[in-house]
Amino acid sequence: MTRRRPPARRRTRRPSKRQQQKDAQLIAFAVVAAAVIGVVVMVVNWLLAHWWVLLVALVLAVLGGIGWLSSRQQQARWEAVRAQGLRYGLSQLDALHHAKFEEAIRDLMHRDGCQDAQRVGGGGDLGADVKATDPLGRRWVIQCKHRRNGARGSAVGTPDLQVLNGTARPVHGADVAVIVTNGRVTRPAADFAKQQRLHVVDRQTLAVWASGSRPLWELLRAVPPPRRPTSLS
Repeated sequence: MTRRRPPARRRTRRPSKRQQQKDAQLIAFAVVAAAVIGVVVMVVNWLLAHWWVLLVALVLAVLGGIGWLSSRQQQARWEAVRAQGLRYGLSQLDALHHAKFEEAIRDLMHRDGCQDAQRVGGGGDLGADVKATDPLGRRWVIQCKHRRNGARGSAVGTPDLQVLNGTARPVHGADVAVIVTNGRVTRPAADFAKQQRLHVVDRQTLAVWASGSRPLWELLRAVPPPRRPTSLS
């Protein structure tokens, strides 16, 4: 008579450490979620019992929004007034630091209606100190040459125009390439500018532009035609 072997006991697998960590994370998440829900329920119940707090907060938020919007509108109106009345004398421009001179040229372009006028001068500017799009759609690239001594300072020469000519159109996509200076421009530089369809704003032209209200494109000759029709064209 053969003896039967007792059935083998199944070994119960213990959960791995990774599974234990997942379980612990789930428990922690459930506890946090329950606590958050409890806090939210308490806050909602409190607000329902004190509804006037919501009303006061809403009124304050509306008043704050109205005040902020009014402040922004007032600031925009003052900026528009300031831009329309912006004027510079040559003595003011001569006294500026070269970076401030670039900012003044940017502000004058903005005054004339170039809403996107920006100063981009600095290291690696590739010959562009100010960029702007006029109301007729033309893209302006301006290189600024400030002379601390004004007309007595060193004259703008052909090499300066060559830098502008080499980058304004192929690099910056200019329709109008301009060099602006509060100083002098040599005759060879002026001739080179005419040959290459560059525009020179010398000290005399700058004085008329900065102290008046006419846009720069009305003071320059042979400016390219408008890119798009507008109410000004």
